[in-house]
Amino acid sequence: MDVIAMGEVLIDFAMRGTDENGYPLMQANPGGAPGNYLAALAKYGFRTGFIGKVGNDAFGHMLKRSLSEIGIDTTGLLMTDRVFTTLAFVTFDENGDRSFSFARKPGADTDLRFEECDLKLIDQAKVFHFGTLSLTDEPVRTATKKLAAYAKDQGKLISFDPNLRLPLWETESAAKESILWGLVQADVVKISDEEVEFLWGISPKEGAEKILNEYDTGLVFVTLGPEGCFYANKNGCGMVAAPAVNPIDTTGAGDIFGGSAMSRILKTGKDPKDLTLDEMEQIVRFASAAASLSTERAGGMGSVPSEEEVQDLTS
Repeated sequence: MDVIAMGEVLIDFAMRGTDENGYPLMQANPGGAPGNYLAALAKYGFRTGFIGKVGNDAFGHMLKRSLSEIGIDTTGLLMTDRVFTTLAFVTFDENGDRSFSFARKPGADTDLRFEECDLKLIDQAKVFHFGTLSLTDEPVRTATKKLAAYAKDQGKLISFDPNLRLPLWETESAAKESILWGLVQADVVKISDEEVEFLWGISPKEGAEKILNEYDTGLVFVTLGPEGCFYANKNGCGMVAAPAVNPIDTTGAGDIFGGSAMSRILKTGKDPKDLTLDEMEQIVRFASAAASLSTERAGGMGSVPSEEEVQDLTS
């Protein structure tokens, strides 16, 4: 196993038009940030596994099948009869940017308990990845913190993506507290410019410097949407512009950036904090192209472009 991720997999219902009464016509796609992240890694030849929970319902079984078809190990995906699979409803503006509504009060992903998790999956992995959606509610909040602590104790590389979804938090301060906790744990952070603004009201460059210097993180990516990505480690910093594309659906693009970047990090065989400026630039160039291409297709997990498509765009 190369990378294990924990958290949510869910069904994204994405708006694909309206009927004669103005109600949205929705298309169902497998999604969830950790699942999208792993889908990119699996697409690029890495062995991945998922720890989480879905409902023992039609959507839960669909998600398990989708993960398996993508090549993600589902040994750690549990099913429950108590809670329904989490659903997200996504609407878009004219630029393809999203607004989310969730059916998650509770959803199956929030029902995961630490005692149910197979720690052998972490033992076998090189990287442990998580986000903050698994910190919004109990019991999954405690499970996340204990799994992260276990992974850290085992010397695993810790990857973190805040993936802020404010409607799922009781308060903004609770969201900030959890993101800051995640930054303390992480060796590699993928954070958006909007999340940096939310936390501190500073620029992406200032945010990257703050995370490196105050949270002892090895490598930081601050994504800038269609503008590209700012990157930094102890060896320096830089920015790569995103390639021009024609987006129809930005769902999962940030997650696909994160998974694609991790795939290139693993290929170097180096500790992320030791990457050179040239290596970081090549990693970000690949990840930005993969994320950009994904926006030309619907959905999250199923929108990861092939390595050949990415190389064609970056050559």
